[in-house]
Amino acid sequence: MEKQLNHTGSPGTEHGFAIEQPAYRRLRGYAFDPSLSVQMETMGMNEIVFKVDWEPLSKGPLGEYLEVVDFDPASGCFYEPVDLNNPLALAQDGLPPSEGSPQFHQQMVYAVAMTTIKNFEKSLGRKALWAVHWDAQTDHEYIPRLRIYPHALRTPNAYYSPSKKALLFGYFPAGAGVSQQQMPGGMVFTCLSHDVVAHETTHALLDGMHRLYIEPSHPDVLAFHEAFADIVALFQHFTFQDVLRNQIAKTRGELHSQNLLGELAQQFGQAIGNSHALRDAIGQVNPESGKWAPLVPDPQSYQTVLEPHGRGAILVAAVFAAYLSIYRSRVEDLFRIASGGSGVLGPGALHPDLVNRLAYEAAKSARHVLNMCIRALDYCPPVEITFGDYLRALVTADADMAPEDERGYRVAFIEAFRMWGIYPRNVRSLSIESLRWPGPQDENQRQALSLVETPIRESVARLERAKTQAELLYENRRIAAILHRMISAQIQDVEPFERLTGLVLNRASPVSGLRRRPSGQPKFEVYGSQPALRVGPGFHSLRQVVLSFVQTRRIELPAGGSPGFESFLFRGGCTMILNLDPFELKYRIVKPVDDAERLQRQRQFISGADGVAGSALRATYFRNEWAQSSAEAFAILHGAV
Repeated sequence: MEKQLNHTGSPGTEHGFAIEQPAYRRLRGYAFDPSLSVQMETMGMNEIVFKVDWEPLSKGPLGEYLEVVDFDPASGCFYEPVDLNNPLALAQDGLPPSEGSPQFHQQMVYAVAMTTIKNFEKSLGRKALWAVHWDAQTDHEYIPRLRIYPHALRTPNAYYSPSKKALLFGYFPAGAGVSQQQMPGGMVFTCLSHDVVAHETTHALLDGMHRLYIEPSHPDVLAFHEAFADIVALFQHFTFQDVLRNQIAKTRGELHSQNLLGELAQQFGQAIGNSHALRDAIGQVNPESGKWAPLVPDPQSYQTVLEPHGRGAILVAAVFAAYLSIYRSRVEDLFRIASGGSGVLGPGALHPDLVNRLAYEAAKSARHVLNMCIRALDYCPPVEITFGDYLRALVTADADMAPEDERGYRVAFIEAFRMWGIYPRNVRSLSIESLRWPGPQDENQRQALSLVETPIRESVARLERAKTQAELLYENRRIAAILHRMISAQIQDVEPFERLTGLVLNRASPVSGLRRRPSGQPKFEVYGSQPALRVGPGFHSLRQVVLSFVQTRRIELPAGGSPGFESFLFRGGCTMILNLDPFELKYRIVKPVDDAERLQRQRQFISGADGVAGSALRATYFRNEWAQSSAEAFAILHGAV
């Protein structure tokens, strides 16, 4: 009997034509923000159509990953939720862009957030999960959906709330005379900025993968959160074809010159008094002359800049510099062909065919770089991420997927990080071999995990059959409990496992401040297993599992310090990358919990003895324990912009 769609939109079994469920839901929105739609130069390319993976939706929108709740506390009202299943909305790719329609605002945040989520899932090879809500009484609470509040604040701010597991967007009147592109007093909605929405969604996704990255145990930690969110927002620009072609034509293919692709949040930046965008990955405007100039790498800035946005901008600049090198290497032949061999294009507009080819290479390069950046998150330590750690993660993850590196992507990243003075600790050189994370050191370490092969394989099989996020989270917690029990009770010789993971498991260990059970055995956490199916060039594929272990010490500070600084938590841990076919430990990323040198650096950073300005900011984050103060770290960070 031929299938048809029944009244619910699902395949039916009555007579009639077979109508398949669409692959995408097409929704209109802004490529950047509303301000570019009222400028002659950009009006034709700013309004785009997002292709969002199809899913059943209720009014809100409310789907599997997201729940848009449009309550405006300042006005004391709920706005009518949008119905994206309305036939009229479906027929015209959703609602038309409108600054005055709350329903379009709801559509915009849903479209951008879902686009960001799917980019993560494609790169990681698995479904995204939100961080659980930790509570002293209930231990944890499963968060099925990230909540989005498009009009949560009447203030120039937008942030991800780890405590609420929600994105909160503000709106505010622009200041008088701040920009020729912005009407004085005109209302600015942060929820209508692609860059702001993508940035905040990335914070939530990163928190779901690495929940301890909101603990500022090192100057790089919060800076990494900010930088990574900017990186994702920037490289999503390159998926907008009309925008890309427009900017390629305008810059004549020279993407290192000023262009919209390297800028973030133009309207927001201008509305709060900047001369142009909130941030720029490739240049800056001189406040005296008002002229734009490209960034010049400063190797000393990594040693002196502490403020998270300023420090994060260093990482963004390094990643974008690597991208520009990759793009240029891919289009050198096109420039030679178009210029008769000189590589220097003559005057006049570029031929449309050349624009299309350059745009194709720019988009392909950006897609590869974004995949590299997201995939590298699985190869990062579970605690105290540094920019040097991230470079090693980028190199290792890419070497796993593309062993040959024919285009020199890894070399481009190494060169860019070196130009900005970012060097990993404890490596002999900047060669690719030195930067790749190590595997097990000896046969005893290889055998240390053989005990858990069977439960891990069984868990992966269940995870691959899971249909919902709830099933995934349940299985992750179940296998974490099994692994913890087996490691605690069945590993007789703990020394190889200690060397493998950097954990302290020996009851007789003299390491101070460790959380211990009544038996004296040191406590540790297992973060469960994250399966990943990674597909690289030439159908090269890997079935892997990512395991993380964390251990915590309480470190007392000398008496007489600032109130609220009597002690702090020092964490260590290990991320393991295991191949399943065959079962082997491929890489281990270790931050030992008994590392005296790292402990000393963290003690100096917390107490302000490192000699770097910023103690007031540091005090805000560390006072009254991280578990409380970091709950709204992004509200504080973004409010200070």
